[in-house]
Amino acid sequence: MAKALQTSTAPSVQQLLSADEALRLLRSMQLIRTFEERVRNLYSAGVIPGLVHLCAGQEAVAVGVCSLLGDKDMIASNHRGHGHCVAKGADIGRMMAEIMGRSTGYGLGRGGSLHIFDVAHGNLGTTGIVGGGIPLAAGAALSAKRRGRGEATVCFFGDGALNQGLLFEVMNMAAVWRLPVLFVCENNGFGEFTAIEDVTAGPDLLLRGTAFGAASETVDGMDVLAVRGAAQRALERARSGGGPSFLVCNTYRYGGHHAGDKQDYKDDAEAEAWRLKDPIERLSRWLKESGMATAQTIAALKQEIDDEVRAAVEFAKAAPFPTADDLGAHLHA
Repeated sequence: MAKALQTSTAPSVQQLLSADEALRLLRSMQLIRTFEERVRNLYSAGVIPGLVHLCAGQEAVAVGVCSLLGDKDMIASNHRGHGHCVAKGADIGRMMAEIMGRSTGYGLGRGGSLHIFDVAHGNLGTTGIVGGGIPLAAGAALSAKRRGRGEATVCFFGDGALNQGLLFEVMNMAAVWRLPVLFVCENNGFGEFTAIEDVTAGPDLLLRGTAFGAASETVDGMDVLAVRGAAQRALERARSGGGPSFLVCNTYRYGGHHAGDKQDYKDDAEAEAWRLKDPIERLSRWLKESGMATAQTIAALKQEIDDEVRAAVEFAKAAPFPTADDLGAHLHA
């Protein structure tokens, strides 16, 4: 079974942050959580075709990193990518429509959960190919370097991609060319249904980055401010010409590999221990203890988000399904 991995003592909630900034981080994480919970319910009701891979529990990684990015900075996501899309600024109505196979979605309802892209916000897209976004991120970073405007690219992938040869090829190229790219491994302890220690060799995951001379760091992926602090150092390095960085964010997915997964391979006590580290509750507690927000403020924020997600579902349900004529739309050949 996967173990709750130890993390380094990266800056945590002690780092300086204004109340408005902290509340924006909380809002983004809560929006992802509420969105994912609603998607799970819709899937269970038979409204969503195919499978969905949810990221509840991992919100701190997406938000901690993407809170430092602008629209011109690029991200490449993976199959568990709804949180990355939301954190990067995607319209949740269009996201919901795409997941539900409606024509108002980002891909006209043709791609679904695994193919959400958002050009306006620098999102190269989610993908069902393990590690499939890694070379796309390197290409975007090369483009950014040639433009010379200080833009950076972030690539999100799970621990299952750590054993893909493509990762090593791309990290080597990124290091040789000093590309402005941040490789972010969301280590939730499982590759689909298999614990990481059963399939991943080596005493330290960071060696996959240090082998190529990339600045590498392990961070508590359940602490949004720890992630943000590590990502800030990496992105400053990238923008200043310092080349790639590699972050291993130790986190946990509260759901299964997909929404229908029974999760009988997980240890109950271990799962409960990770739930006690919930990133949303953690930041909410700190906001209240530090006097930055009241319980009433946080409750009102959650209600606002509930209403926003409900409107997104209504928008999606009201949209038509794509027609045969839509199959050729936006194709280049």
